[in-house]
Amino acid sequence: MKLHGRSHDRQSLARHAGDLSAAGGVRSVVLDDGSERGIRTLEFRTGGGLSFDVLVDRAMDLGGAEFEGRGFGWRSATGFRHPGLHEYRDDDGLSMMRSFSGLLLTAGLDHTLFGAEVDASQYRYPPRRTAVHALHGRVANLPARLTGYGERWQDDGRCVLWTEGEVRQAAIFGEHLRLTRRIEADLGGSEIRLTDRVRNAGFDPTPHMYLYHVNVGWPFLDEGARYELPPHRTLWRSDSVAEQGVSHTEMPAPLPGFVEQVYEHELEADAAGLARPRLVNERLGVYFELEFDTAQFPSFFQWLHLREGAYAVGFEPSTHHVRGEAAAREDGSMTFLEPGEEREYTTTFRVGHLD
Repeated sequence: MKLHGRSHDRQSLARHAGDLSAAGGVRSVVLDDGSERGIRTLEFRTGGGLSFDVLVDRAMDLGGAEFEGRGFGWRSATGFRHPGLHEYRDDDGLSMMRSFSGLLLTAGLDHTLFGAEVDASQYRYPPRRTAVHALHGRVANLPARLTGYGERWQDDGRCVLWTEGEVRQAAIFGEHLRLTRRIEADLGGSEIRLTDRVRNAGFDPTPHMYLYHVNVGWPFLDEGARYELPPHRTLWRSDSVAEQGVSHTEMPAPLPGFVEQVYEHELEADAAGLARPRLVNERLGVYFELEFDTAQFPSFFQWLHLREGAYAVGFEPSTHHVRGEAAAREDGSMTFLEPGEEREYTTTFRVGHLD
């Protein structure tokens, strides 16, 4: 590995510093002010220019993120609000908008996209014949049980910064889904590796929908930045696209009154089944790239929210198409996990310099 232009192995680091934290590492802190008060957070520093926060009490989602001191994880006005302040059904099901900030917000585990009322008869509880869902489901505001974190030297000479935890979404006479999340980054590296496993820990067939809302903000996002997609076919676009006519590839400066523009694209994958959309900022000479498996996430949404004060673009790999849960149930594409059944998702977040 290289740190600050110099190659270091375990022995060399030990000779130069009595603690690995001189080069990078993972530190546990608790946020202690405002609406963020009480959130357990893990601060990752790779020593390769990449730093990011894991919000343990927010489903182990990714909060702030920087590359060589420049932010790329979106920071909205909501901050990283404590989940104890969250009311799932508030604001007519749009309560997520009061907690929406950071590089990654996970949507699921049993519902994504806009709210819906769907059949829940599989749980066999007469007073609850239907389930009523809000925008993007419950998981992003559930605390995790932290099972470990730290730094570990591998046999190949790499030092891996890591954390792992479990998020449980459960109800009596309802779903019992468990998300096991592992996050890794290499000392000296500039990528984040995310491995998720979602398991039906209950004894009833249970709906499962999953989506990553990956959000890149200023200064990586700025006037002139390019949103680059692999070869693709656009399947759907919001009405605001025709009404506003703002490009989905060449980014403008923040716009007054901008209405979000959303697209569903079918991305062409490489031979390994991977797609790599990215945001390029030539003025800064940097890029952000998301790599995901199109077999795990067959749908992809592009989110443009270019309004003043909330300036962001989103990368959204999804298990289901944009029409949502009710439509997926109707057309037969809805996923139901049988008792004990599990799905795995592997995704990489990557930043770097342009060649």
